[in-house]
Formats: sequence, C-alpha cells, structure tokens
Amino acid sequence: MSPVYEYLHDVGDDEIDSLGHVNNVAYVEWMQSAAVAHSSALGWSTRAYRLLGAGWVARSHGIEYLQSALAGDRIVVRTWIATMTRVTSIRRYKIVRLSDEQLLATAETKWAFIDFATGRPVRIPPEVSQSFEGAL
Repeated sequence: MSPVYEYLHDVGDDEIDSLGHVNNVAYVEWMQSAAVAHSSALGWSTRAYRLLGAGWVARSHGIEYLQSALAGDRIVVRTWIATMTRVTSIRRYKIVRLSDEQLLATAETKWAFIDFATGRPVRIPPEVSQSFEGAL
C-alpha cells in the first residue's frame, strides 16, 4: 500500500456554516474519518481494535486553513503516518479540492495508543506497528 492514503468526500450542505463555507469542525471530522479508513485498509478496523482491547485516541489536532471548501466540492484527504514511537503516532494530512487541486488545509494529529479498560497509554503491539510500517 502507498504510504499516502486518499479519503474522498463530497461536501454536504450540513457542513456549511453561517459564512457560507465549510465549518472548521468538519475538517476534524474528515481527518478522523480518513484515519479510521486508512487504519481499516491496513487491517485495523474499529472492531479489530475492540478485540485487541486497545487502540488509538487523539491527543491533539493542529490545522492550518488555507482556502475555503464549499457545498458540493469534492475533496480528498491525503493522510500518512509521519512518526510512530512506543505509544504515540503523528499522522499528517493535506486536504485538497479535486476540481482544481487547490490545497485547502494542512493538518496533523498526535495519537496515543491506550488500553481501553484502563484508559492509560500502552506500548503499541508489534502486530499493529508492523501493519503501519509500509505507511511510514
């Protein structure tokens, strides 16, 4: 698999704010959806993490908005794993409007791997980290 995963999305009317462009919260939702889809494509669905009893939670998000997305735009969220340590990972994103390849935003999320029962960070199991090696 390519280290860059592409998540396609059509901007809906329900994502538009009072200024007539996509609400900032929608970008975080797109990032989340792209991360989950990428993980699933690598064999780690939400169900697989539940069976493992551990998985990823967002620790922080950073977004730089460059251009507005509008209702009806088809966008692609390009995402990849930038780093992976014992218990954390940084995932980066470029959000692009497909019609003109305009870069709308750049972003990153710091993820922590936690035990679901305790909520505490735990070492990323080799079977998980190895699945993401091709994505690094």
